[in-house]
Amino acid sequence: MRKLLFLLLAALPFCGHAQRKLNLTFFGGFSNYSGDLQSKRFTMDESKGAVGAGLRYELTSRFAVHGNLLYAKVSGDDKKNELTLRHRNLHFESRIFEGNLLADYALMDPSEHQIWPYVFAGVALYHFNPYTFDTLTGSKVFLKPLSTEGQGLPQYPDRKPYKLYQIGIPFGAGFRIRITDNAILGYEIGMRKLFTDYLDDVSRTYVDGATLLAERGQRAVDYAYRGDELKDGDPNYPVNTAVRGGAKYKDWYYFSGITLSIGISDLEGGKLKLFNKKNNNGSVDCPKGVL
Repeated sequence: MRKLLFLLLAALPFCGHAQRKLNLTFFGGFSNYSGDLQSKRFTMDESKGAVGAGLRYELTSRFAVHGNLLYAKVSGDDKKNELTLRHRNLHFESRIFEGNLLADYALMDPSEHQIWPYVFAGVALYHFNPYTFDTLTGSKVFLKPLSTEGQGLPQYPDRKPYKLYQIGIPFGAGFRIRITDNAILGYEIGMRKLFTDYLDDVSRTYVDGATLLAERGQRAVDYAYRGDELKDGDPNYPVNTAVRGGAKYKDWYYFSGITLSIGISDLEGGKLKLFNKKNNNGSVDCPKGVL
């Protein structure tokens, strides 16, 4: 009886399994962000390109785990923001480098359908480094060293410098279409829940201009408030504690685009076979007559 139970448990991972394989995955699409310089929760305004690649391993016909590396850019500009915020005249861009580990679940069995929806979630480590541009020279100016909101200054001990490597929570949904035995095309939207409000270097209130000048120099003051660059802008630096951003909600970034999954190995009879085609129904049949 114990031997029979062992055989059944050993056979379960292969029973009715339509695509137990390792896949090479690719992503190409767009990236965007939501924060103090882009108040819309989801928009295609200021979208930038995003690309990625990874490996995906199917544990069952509907459940898989995968790891990915992605590169993208995000940006925000008060010139395109809500009218009430354009007086700040702030702007930022940042490259995003992300590595993630995800699990996805097909809402319909891929072994029985040509098209199926899925959901996914996981954990990500990402790097960002917000910068803007000098109006006169066009040169890139990184914002973190300027402490534009007093981060790291002794006069503001509650405002710690933000870290450029952080953890995020990816989640999203999409659908896939099987186009050949070894190739699956799809489309997905993936959100990133972040734990920082400084993806765009804007979060709280202005700090005292004289203090910022003494600690970080004139450049820090210039990029903490850029309303004086506008034709009809206020040339005066805002008073201490005037609202610069909104710390109540953290920043987000997100991706949308096309995915391609190419099978590079099959498990048949417990043996790994690279680049092999599946059998007719793509499954390893359960043993018959066991019970």
